[in-house]
Amino acid sequence: MKTIKIGILGLGTVGTGVVRMLEGEKDLIASRLGAELEVAKVADLDIDTDRGLTLPKDRFTTDANAVIDDPDIDIIVELIGGETFAKSCFERAIEKGKHIVTANKALIASHGNELFRMAAEKEVDIAFEASVAGCIPIIKTIRETLAGNTISSLAGIMNGTCNYILTRITQEGVGFEEVLKQAQEIGFAEADPTLDIEGIDTAHKLAILNSLAYGMKINLDDIYVEGITKVTLEDIRFAEEFGYRIKLLAIGKRTNGAVEARVHPTMIPMDNLFASVNHSVNAVNVHGHATEDVFLVGQGAGMMPTASAVVSDLVDISRNLINQAGQRVPYLSFQSDRISDLSVLPMEEVTTRYYVRFTAKDKPGVLSQISGILGQYNISIRSVHQKDGGDEGCVPLVMLTSMAREKDMQSAISDIEALEIILGKATLIRIEE
Repeated sequence: MKTIKIGILGLGTVGTGVVRMLEGEKDLIASRLGAELEVAKVADLDIDTDRGLTLPKDRFTTDANAVIDDPDIDIIVELIGGETFAKSCFERAIEKGKHIVTANKALIASHGNELFRMAAEKEVDIAFEASVAGCIPIIKTIRETLAGNTISSLAGIMNGTCNYILTRITQEGVGFEEVLKQAQEIGFAEADPTLDIEGIDTAHKLAILNSLAYGMKINLDDIYVEGITKVTLEDIRFAEEFGYRIKLLAIGKRTNGAVEARVHPTMIPMDNLFASVNHSVNAVNVHGHATEDVFLVGQGAGMMPTASAVVSDLVDISRNLINQAGQRVPYLSFQSDRISDLSVLPMEEVTTRYYVRFTAKDKPGVLSQISGILGQYNISIRSVHQKDGGDEGCVPLVMLTSMAREKDMQSAISDIEALEIILGKATLIRIEE
């Protein structure tokens, strides 16, 4: 039986999981693949910590180049993370003619266009299923299963940390900071959680999926990104009263010759499937013209779920090697000469519905002043909720709007905030039905 040799860069959580799966499920994988996958070398700065692996010690090294330069290794698995060193390893591996599997969404989102171009010249396969939504096979679904579908929209809960935090606040009524601290303690959030809670991690994934779905260049810089740090328990409770739940959604839609690309807290109806996706679970919905909605749900992170996606890519590339059919599926779903310059719709031109909460002085005529300004910008009010006055003489005033343009909504809010009757900044959350 043929043996395909694997070199792994990075022995963190996912790297450890990949080695465990390749060793523990060696016979199962061989029976499906028709070849053995052998972990030939593993590089990491820390090769002394006991990770419970059974590989011989001579297969470990602290030198990534020793793995990349090994002529016997067929496929490199890049699990270093980050962009700078990982990118240099990627480029070296491509120059050496090595096929690559990665879970590095930041690298693909930021430098994928360049790396894919280099790989095509060297006839090298790059697989990156694990870069988006953990074990959910969303990349394979878009590239292969939906190859005959015109995709009009996609949306997803694609960050387990944010979903865990919002779920805990919703179900238990605890504060954001408290939940974040607990998430860090149990390993659901990083010591520096910025990439997660500010929506940046989700934006990386959306940039990749938009490219696959719409045949466009990866365009990370044009994605609108807003995290969950300003979502309060008060807003979550108001959302429930209106029949909605708040989730951090990535949204990509074809709109008037462009693509919407936005990441932000979103109110969705209680009967929407996304509303029941809780804790660290991820979910992605893709709408094709033939299939209509395809909804995938599963663990979006973690050692073994992500390792499963990496091993899936290893099997795919190995099948290509066995059958001498490299680059069988285009990196970004479309042939390279059919990748377009389709633009991202500016956020100010996006049209949706809105939830907006003001803190107003408890005086007659407040609602008429606010509705008057909204009317000036052609924004109509669909629902209003006003609590009784408090001890401090101010009340929360909550409104749901009909469809409105982002630019008009932002202008109206700015004018309303300037009123003497309004205290502080308004809270705005977009609504998707």
